[in-house]
Amino acid sequence: MLRYLTAHQLAAYPLLRDSMFRDRAAQFRDRLKWEVHVDANGFERDEYDAMNPLYVIWELPDGTHGGSMRFLPTSGRTMVHDHFADLLDGTEIRSPEIWECTRFCIAKGAGSHVAAALMLAGGELMRAFSLTHLLGVFDARMVRIYNMIGAAPAVLGSMGEGRDRISVGLWQFRARDRAIVLRRAGVTSDMSQYWFKRSFGHAITRRCVA
Repeated sequence: MLRYLTAHQLAAYPLLRDSMFRDRAAQFRDRLKWEVHVDANGFERDEYDAMNPLYVIWELPDGTHGGSMRFLPTSGRTMVHDHFADLLDGTEIRSPEIWECTRFCIAKGAGSHVAAALMLAGGELMRAFSLTHLLGVFDARMVRIYNMIGAAPAVLGSMGEGRDRISVGLWQFRARDRAIVLRRAGVTSDMSQYWFKRSFGHAITRRCVA
């Protein structure tokens, strides 16, 4: 199931929280060999986790983390602006209607439906909060995943070659994309709406962009 939780709310779900940060360490440090900070508890966290971001988390039946993404509005500090601004060729993307999504993490052994469910959740946030786009940095391996899900971004800039290629992209979630991603995730529209309402206390009322 999907949960939408702010950093402040994570304390109410310690098993989910701890397994998410440990899975991030396993993915970004151990498998991808990124230079990230991992603390004595085995948690991978960075400065943006201290900014009370919104997390979308796929919770497994045992209460542990199956996959997650992190969201912050681009009107404030973001990873793109702080560390990847050169990929935008001098362009600044700052708007309360554009949120940055980072730390796309899938737990080892999780099915392909988890990645699709996370992208579905990103689209639900766009519908609910009248966002025009999501902004994100991604590496070469993610291109295949996005294409498989049916949620490929518009690439704004890239650097590097092959497996080391890093890009910045914008996602615009449309109604036809949502139908595709729902199928990939194996989730009904009603169930997605229910998960959103359970987290935020209200249903999604805004229509998708056609």
